[in-house]
Amino acid sequence: MSNSSSITQFLLLAFADTWELQLLHFWLFLGIYLAALLGNGLIITTIACDHHLHTPMYFFLLNLSILDVGFISTTVPKSMANSLWDIRTISYSGCVAQVFLFVFLLGAEFALLTVMSYDRYVAICKPLHYGTLLGSRACVHMAAAAWGAGLLNALLHTANTFSLSLCQGNAVHQFFCEIPQILKLSCSDAALREFELLLFIVFLTFGCFVFIVVSYVQIFRSVLRIPSEQGRHKAFSTCLPHLAVVSLFISTSFFAYLKPPTISSPSLDLVMAVLYSVVPPALNPLIYSLRNQQLKDAVWKLMSGSF
Repeated sequence: MSNSSSITQFLLLAFADTWELQLLHFWLFLGIYLAALLGNGLIITTIACDHHLHTPMYFFLLNLSILDVGFISTTVPKSMANSLWDIRTISYSGCVAQVFLFVFLLGAEFALLTVMSYDRYVAICKPLHYGTLLGSRACVHMAAAAWGAGLLNALLHTANTFSLSLCQGNAVHQFFCEIPQILKLSCSDAALREFELLLFIVFLTFGCFVFIVVSYVQIFRSVLRIPSEQGRHKAFSTCLPHLAVVSLFISTSFFAYLKPPTISSPSLDLVMAVLYSVVPPALNPLIYSLRNQQLKDAVWKLMSGSF
């Protein structure tokens, strides 16, 4: 038996028992990680270099790509290193840092996706007021608020998690330090802590979710009133990438954290963790670039050296 003060390291869940499968996991994660870095890096560089993309929508997309790079870099490199070197350990301080960064970037990304839905709402429902409501100062303030919300969320959750006494060993049944798995190591009754944690998450995410849903209800009502089919298609095309990213992010993360305990299993928890922590940062650049001709043209200009 041990408590949190005597724990110097945690044992993460291995993806496989054999070296060959661990090597396969390494190469698979390496491919996904490089794709995420390349895609998000191209978006960040393109938006920064092309002055035609210095608009609120692309400013928020730039922030989203930065968050995605940090988000996937928090968990995947350590998991790849463990698979390559056939180890499972992460230091106590490394686990604390991983929890903090993961929750910070997760919360900030969800808050930013909420801000981006407001950007689409103003652009389609109040186009004449777009420059007034989403000026450069307002955009910076909203982006800072999203990052700040993630920071506050991370501070509260990290302090709450690691203030518990841990005496149920040091094996975390996940490929990274995930809060629900760490709470299972508590030797005290963590039910109240888990309830408070869940209540806070539900309150924050439900508020953002309702805001996004209301925004898109108003957007769809406005789009359907556009007389020309070409105008409706153009309006929808600016919303579909964001809506696809939001749907992917919310569906995977909500199911991972709010699924009933009766259907929980180590393998399902592992799959869901990969789906909400690894897949979205790699797919987001592809989703945005496929549906946005202006961004595709700008990326092509960057790659061909036409700037």
